[in-house]
Amino acid sequence: MSKKPSKSKSSPKRTGVIVRARRWVRRWMLWFLVVVIACTGLLVLLHRFVPPGDTLYMKQETHRLGKIDYQWVSMADIAPVMARSVVAAEDANFCNHWGFDMGAIRQVLEEGGARGASTLSQQTVKNVYLWHGRTWVRKALEALLTPVVETIWTKRRIVEVYLNVAEFDQGIFGVDAAAHHYFGTGPSQLSDRQAALLAAVLPNPKDRSASNPTPWLNKRANSIMDGAATIRRDGRAACFED
Repeated sequence: MSKKPSKSKSSPKRTGVIVRARRWVRRWMLWFLVVVIACTGLLVLLHRFVPPGDTLYMKQETHRLGKIDYQWVSMADIAPVMARSVVAAEDANFCNHWGFDMGAIRQVLEEGGARGASTLSQQTVKNVYLWHGRTWVRKALEALLTPVVETIWTKRRIVEVYLNVAEFDQGIFGVDAAAHHYFGTGPSQLSDRQAALLAAVLPNPKDRSASNPTPWLNKRANSIMDGAATIRRDGRAACFED
């Protein structure tokens, strides 16, 4: 009895269908990537001129707390010392890098990664466009978006947005709400000491209080005051001041 010829595992017709399907998927993935990049670029460009509005984290906190205190205020209505204080506290070399402080990164690597090296630009990208949490996906997106923001926005705009979206206490977002919450004054009236205290509560505002500072926070604020004066004197504040 003769054996029937065995059928090929994959006919030429089926192979052709698979190849075309793969090309179609690759083509649409490429177009999707192009659209995402274009939309992201347009959004970043828009936010150079228009306030970004409530961030994802603000919306999460609104849902959790019922409401938050937040009011956008322009850089012209913020005491210049507040901008210098937050830069001195978070990223003293802000004017000298393009989004990543390579010197700080090398130092962290040499010390075994015991502390973070996120610049003010990276923190702004995270606060405005991403979510909180230490995941590789978020860090990768942050690394991709930071140069885009640095290219499209001015340094002054980055500081302005950061000051408006940073959390200064539970449900207290932005320097306007923080100034009224802690000191009963507007952001344009902040003193050197008050500005330093607000900068000192970052990046752990839920565990620190600018109106009831611990000895450690007072010491931190004093250091920030010195740092703010230093970057003004040596020119490291020039990129975000008039």
